[in-house]
Amino acid sequence: MSELTKPLAGIKVLDISRVLAGPWCGQMLADMGADVIKVERPGSGDDTRHWGPPWLAGSEESAYYLCANRGKRSVTVDMAKPEGQAVIKQLVAQSDVLIENFKVGGLKRYGLDYASLKALNPRLIYCSITGFGQVSPYAHRAGYDFMIQAMGGIMSLTGKPDSEPGGGPVKSGVAFTDIFTGLYAANAVLAALYQRRDSGEGCHIDMALMDVQVGVLANQALNYLTSGNVPQRLGNAHPNIVPYQAFATQDGHMIMAVGNDEQFKRFCAVLSLPALAEDPRFATNGARVNNRALLVPQLEAALAQRSTDEWLAAFEAVGVPCGPINTLDRVFDDPHVKARGLKQTLPHDQAGQVDLVANPIRFNGAQMSATTAPPHLGQHTESVLDELGISLEQRTALREAGII
Repeated sequence: MSELTKPLAGIKVLDISRVLAGPWCGQMLADMGADVIKVERPGSGDDTRHWGPPWLAGSEESAYYLCANRGKRSVTVDMAKPEGQAVIKQLVAQSDVLIENFKVGGLKRYGLDYASLKALNPRLIYCSITGFGQVSPYAHRAGYDFMIQAMGGIMSLTGKPDSEPGGGPVKSGVAFTDIFTGLYAANAVLAALYQRRDSGEGCHIDMALMDVQVGVLANQALNYLTSGNVPQRLGNAHPNIVPYQAFATQDGHMIMAVGNDEQFKRFCAVLSLPALAEDPRFATNGARVNNRALLVPQLEAALAQRSTDEWLAAFEAVGVPCGPINTLDRVFDDPHVKARGLKQTLPHDQAGQVDLVANPIRFNGAQMSATTAPPHLGQHTESVLDELGISLEQRTALREAGII
């Protein structure tokens, strides 16, 4: 699908955010065809450009930066200076969306807060991403994914119980809260664009990492709100389904995801333990949850008798959900990942090419993933300012003054 036919073709986004949650939102919109202009500090740019190693060979880009900025154009502008603020306001006048993740009130001193920019462009959709939102007893605090994972409860649910060796709270292996916040923010922007179509007016979107983290506690939140019982860490086990966890095999580990009673019968048949499926203590999922301490050791003993590959073949043959625990080299070598094109290689003006992860969304079979690599710092400053009608002489003066 060409950029011209993507669903957000013609939408212009000004992304003045940095690190992950805001840039992830901007990247999602770029994947959908929006023209996303990333505004960065001259000389240093987005903090994540320096969060390495690893670095892309032949370039100055960190792997971290590359994960969240495909499809964008980079412009360097010093917004602390009046001349820089004027340039950003010119960009705002032509933009549909602005994404920012400064501290609450941080942009007001530059005249780049929502009230100021709404007066300039009433149709602007202004998306603010902060740790705790615009109105909160914690609104003044900075928000970091690791801290929010702790405060928002997910770390109390992740990891082995304290009573087991290695027990204790554990964070997610990726910045779970930042990424979910970026996804929620992108959804909110799309809804705001839809609303603007009828109202003709933009809006201020207030996204908070803490809100998102609480919002995605999902079944565990309802387990607590419904019962009043505080969920505890179960390692790789599931609070509501048994057996739904990792098991050791003869040569490694595998995941079993037995989601209903019929699957459990087939699971037990493959294990040559059909009596377990008839035992009233285990015949239904509710009974298995209540009696997991009795059931799981018997399953562990049986699964330890054969290799992971042998079990995978046997369970897949009868439709019992299971899977290996892949390292990332195996993930990107997986036939499904290859067939779905989840690794994409794009031209890169410094390194020649760069391998990236593709957006998983497809429209009519076409991937919604940007076709240009994450830009190097200031790569598009000249062309974007030229589009604004800023003359070469003016650009030269701005550059000599350190504004761009």
